[in-house]
Amino acid sequence: MAKNTSLHFRIVEGRNLPAKDVSGTSDPYCIVKVDNEVVARTATVWKNLNPFWGEEYTLHLPMGFHSLSFHVMDEDTIGHDDVIGKISLTKEAIGSQTKVLDSWMNLTRVDPNEEVQGEIHLTLQLLEGTEKIVLRCDVIEARDLAPRDISGTSDPFARVIYNHHSAETSIIKKTRFPHWGETLELDLDPQELSEEGTVIVEVWDWDMVGKNDFLGKVEIPSACLHKKTLLQSWFRLLPLGNSEVDAGGKLGALRLKVRLVEDQILPSLYYRPLIDLLVESVISPAEVEDSSALTMLEEVTTVESRQDVAMTLVKIYLGQGLVIPFLDYLNTQEVNHTTDPNTLFRSNSLASKAMEQFMKAVGMLYLHEVLKPIIKRIFDEKKYIELDPSKIDLNHTRRISFKGAVSEAEVRDSSAEMLQSYLTSVVESIVGSVEQCPPVMRVAFKQLHKRVEEQFAEPRNEALQSVGNLGLQLGHGKEQWMAPLHPIILRSVASVKDFLDKLIDVDHDIAVSEMPQRAVFLPSVIVKEGYLHKHKAEGAQLLSRFASKKRYFWLTSETLSYAKTPDWQVRASMPIHCVRAVERVDENAFQQQHVMQVITRDDDGQLHTMYIQCKNVNELNQWLSAIRKVSIYNERMLPSFHPGTHRGGKWTCCLQSDRTVAGCSRTHSAVTLGDWSDPLDPDVETQTIYKQLLQGRDKLRKKYLPGADADQMGSTKEDINSDVHPDGAERKADPVKPDRSLAARLLTAVEALERAHATFRCTDQEDSTSGITNP
Repeated sequence: MAKNTSLHFRIVEGRNLPAKDVSGTSDPYCIVKVDNEVVARTATVWKNLNPFWGEEYTLHLPMGFHSLSFHVMDEDTIGHDDVIGKISLTKEAIGSQTKVLDSWMNLTRVDPNEEVQGEIHLTLQLLEGTEKIVLRCDVIEARDLAPRDISGTSDPFARVIYNHHSAETSIIKKTRFPHWGETLELDLDPQELSEEGTVIVEVWDWDMVGKNDFLGKVEIPSACLHKKTLLQSWFRLLPLGNSEVDAGGKLGALRLKVRLVEDQILPSLYYRPLIDLLVESVISPAEVEDSSALTMLEEVTTVESRQDVAMTLVKIYLGQGLVIPFLDYLNTQEVNHTTDPNTLFRSNSLASKAMEQFMKAVGMLYLHEVLKPIIKRIFDEKKYIELDPSKIDLNHTRRISFKGAVSEAEVRDSSAEMLQSYLTSVVESIVGSVEQCPPVMRVAFKQLHKRVEEQFAEPRNEALQSVGNLGLQLGHGKEQWMAPLHPIILRSVASVKDFLDKLIDVDHDIAVSEMPQRAVFLPSVIVKEGYLHKHKAEGAQLLSRFASKKRYFWLTSETLSYAKTPDWQVRASMPIHCVRAVERVDENAFQQQHVMQVITRDDDGQLHTMYIQCKNVNELNQWLSAIRKVSIYNERMLPSFHPGTHRGGKWTCCLQSDRTVAGCSRTHSAVTLGDWSDPLDPDVETQTIYKQLLQGRDKLRKKYLPGADADQMGSTKEDINSDVHPDGAERKADPVKPDRSLAARLLTAVEALERAHATFRCTDQEDSTSGITNP
């Protein structure tokens, strides 16, 4: 049984932050860390002590996590950024919330003794003699230790402590991945050893000047050593002690929203009955007035959960190749139950949310392809544009003219001219993109147009098929200063109507047959692209300015390729199926930040590494996530990797000399950012639907099966489907409503899944009690 952990968090805003600049303000931004690994950085809000960010992230962590922290920083253009404070949340604290953690939390000071990370590999055993007992500890290695030196590394050594006895390993210089391979022994008197005692293993960074820096500790109850003759494991390093003190709001506060979703995913066969019911809803739909598995699901979804449920359903039906009949079923219900055409898709219904999520999942790449050139042009030109007289800032006019100050009228005229140019380009890009639009989207729009036309066929509803209000109300709104754009909008109405007509002029059968069933995007479609720096992996070490070359990269589900420029015809590429790991690179490797590595294996079995540098941590995480997603189904992925490079005859991370030695850190290739391009996983998706139905089980039972308890569910289903009396005589079918039969089947599937989860949980608990777990 697989484990699926998703962490959703939103950094809303801050308040009453302390001033860090001489101007009496700060320039705050947030860094988000999961287990001390940076996963996101917000934008900087300049000169503001009450910043609003409103940035939202989803992180998929199949291996789980221990802590989530938010560090608030003050950006400085000169020197290092200042630390304002942090908020740390343990996985247990987040998981204890019934729904969502949503509150203001005071920032605490950052204590270096609390900023620990990494793991240590130990073997412990008690050797009992007649006169003394020997506590033997093999200190094998450690990984991902916190950097404490200016070089971005540490000089670690380990110390074993029991009562007043202690022993230390040697110091290994300049590494966060030390290999000691040393045995430490403590001679104990028999009376010293008790089950209440604790063996402590500490890791420290040695400093020639000043005191040593704490890197973490492990505490192992001696009772564990009595139960097991040999204890060997990787242990997570823990802080020195919880010294975090609420500063009483003196450091300000953050408003955060955090939600943890943790599921045990059953084998596929257990989800089959529920999938069959969902498929049946759209393959053999009953009358619109009758219930289906989908309508019952909508009844038990909340306003808060409906968007997530809609995206999950879109992915399920994409995976089944049935997204068109799924949308058509929901849209038909929506249209037939709407009396006023002006309110169509205005509610927070499952149909409206499903169309919204469908267009994200299938149409996002189309949107990027169509609008990217004009958006890029706008950013590249960096023009100052403002039509609102109340917001015009004449200090920015130097971007428009170097001939001296200009008037507000000149700013408005220049802004109107640029906006007209941009808007014209946007409209032309859209109306000329019919052939670029994914066929499955065009079919969905065609079906929707047909249902609306059937329901609202009267001539008075003709405007329903038009573009908005056809610009008839232009000039009657509050923003009169937008008037210079009205002529372009009015001239565009006819071309946009023509575009919509062409969009739905598509052959249904051909379009559906071309739709991919197990991927959101086609292999040839570019998933991500942009300029990155490719580092030299081997050969002489040049100065950093010459050690990398700027290249334009393209990522599809089949290849990762690059060339000198976007227009360059000759491209180097690597097949995605050869990818074996996609990981971050330690800063010490190139003395550069935001570097990742893509490890591939060739036909001869040789591993090759490409080092790529991104411009910031957000771009780094986006590229890591994108490449991991397209390679997520690759076989024989590496379990470990080297965060450093092999330079000067040794690895910069673990200092091993053998280039082919196994990696010193475990891979994270299943950790991805959640977005529209998440791979389809039918088991995970159906688990989400199961949980929603489980929460609404009592509501469904009360409505459709009044008087039936859980023990009667099976018999209810059998009675409904039976046409024979127990004595063998044929009988007439009871006048049971179809929705009662369906509800019984649906609830039976839900309860079967509930029993399966309980069985697997019991098995996992039995397995966990058979050995010692990581403290």
